Amino acid sequence: MKLVYLGFFLAMAVGLAQQGWYPHEGGLLKYRVQIRFGEEPDTMPDGWKFGRVSAVAVDPAGNVYVFHRGNKADPIVVFSPQGQYLRSWGKGLFANPHGIRIDRQNHVWVTDTNLHMVMEFTSEGQLLRSWGVKGKAGATPDTFNRPTDVAFLPSGDFFVTDGYGNSRVVKFSREGKYLMEWGKRGTGPGEFDLPHAIVIDSRQNLYVSDRENNRIQIFDANGTFLRQWTHLGATQGMDINSRDELWIVTHRNKEENIAYDTLAGRIMRIDAATGRILGAMESPGHWLALAPGPEIYIGSLTGNVFKWYPGWSAGLREQAPGVVAK
Repeated sequence: MKLVYLGFFLAMAVGLAQQGWYPHEGGLLKYRVQIRFGEEPDTMPDGWKFGRVSAVAVDPAGNVYVFHRGNKADPIVVFSPQGQYLRSWGKGLFANPHGIRIDRQNHVWVTDTNLHMVMEFTSEGQLLRSWGVKGKAGATPDTFNRPTDVAFLPSGDFFVTDGYGNSRVVKFSREGKYLMEWGKRGTGPGEFDLPHAIVIDSRQNLYVSDRENNRIQIFDANGTFLRQWTHLGATQGMDINSRDELWIVTHRNKEENIAYDTLAGRIMRIDAATGRILGAMESPGHWLALAPGPEIYIGSLTGNVFKWYPGWSAGLREQAPGVVAK
């Protein structure tokens, strides 16, 4: 009998040692990836390459705006949907690029965490407006402390997540006038430990990635707390389209995010009404942007822009369009 029990426990130990991969939450998203979008094939000026890619944005025509921290190319580089270099700007304007968004006027908005500023450009790179005092951190209506992201209401009013230094969301009118703010450092409802990204759905609800608290908080347009999701980890980037399809790139927790420097993350599609995970797949990433079509772009601090598109592996040598197999 002792031998039977010994065999049983040995079998259990072997079984535990041979446990496999954890299933993809919500099921595997069957996408394929082009891992060097914008650099393969290389159509940028000679000698140009990305530094750490902090963020990406996509305009209604599908053109891709890359915001990066390298010194071997302009900080903002624009590509066609096929990866063809179109234009660029920003040399000497930024200290530490962070977030990039495109509004309904096709204007390009960026945040710079070292300048403590938010800037609005035309799609051709002309600076239109800026908020914050260059190089001065603060928590007043006209200053920021390392702001991270911007989101827009249909009215043109907008919100800034502020950010690494402060722990608040600030609301401005379409004319750029300070309206209100909420938040302080903490773990309670309406409190933050690094509001990192913000998006708005068709009902004008705000989804704020409270990254170091390992949660997403949801508010109405007046800052009233509605609910929170604590099952999605330390969310880096988010985007939502006109159909309220919410996508995130996230890590299991803040410790994993810091230790892996945005590696080993996951892309997830989320039901915006319930927070239920509808599917997942592995990807590094600091920022996520949805194209008008089914493509998903990831800005990665590894120095890459990942272009994800629906499909599944039909052969080891099959590559993304425009990329030569090696």
